[in-house]
Amino acid sequence: MSRVTVVEGDLLAQDVAVIVNSWNRNVIPWWLLLPQGVSGAIKRRGGLAPFREVARHGPMPPGSAVLTGAGALPYQGIIHVAGINLAWRSSERSIRDSVRNAMAIVNHKNFPSVAFPVVGAGSGGMDEGRAFAFLKDELDQIETAAEVRIVRFRRGNA
Repeated sequence: MSRVTVVEGDLLAQDVAVIVNSWNRNVIPWWLLLPQGVSGAIKRRGGLAPFREVARHGPMPPGSAVLTGAGALPYQGIIHVAGINLAWRSSERSIRDSVRNAMAIVNHKNFPSVAFPVVGAGSGGMDEGRAFAFLKDELDQIETAAEVRIVRFRRGNA
């Protein structure tokens, strides 16, 4: 099983190989969106390159995952997951599928560590506690050699 730790803080301050960005389905051009939360922080601190790169992958099914470069951020990559549907809402299935598909990339690329935000909370509209429970439960079921970190954001951490 995976080794999962939970911390409070800023996802972009984690000392890990890759981070996960809870993205959308990639059906609206990225430049028309005003990224919020994790995506907004990535855009401000890492630049536009990761978003241009994820856009080239085209529409993403709910729960899918795409690996891009990290722009100006100090990571080996960013795994963007389609954690919300076209109505900008997350579900148990979109969260669980996002986790499984992100971890498939982590395992395939042999990344030693990954940090997840609470996928489905925030812009996804799900209660943070429920989204966290689905995320943690799914991670606990996945075999991996990677260190897995869930970063719970709290106001004042960014």
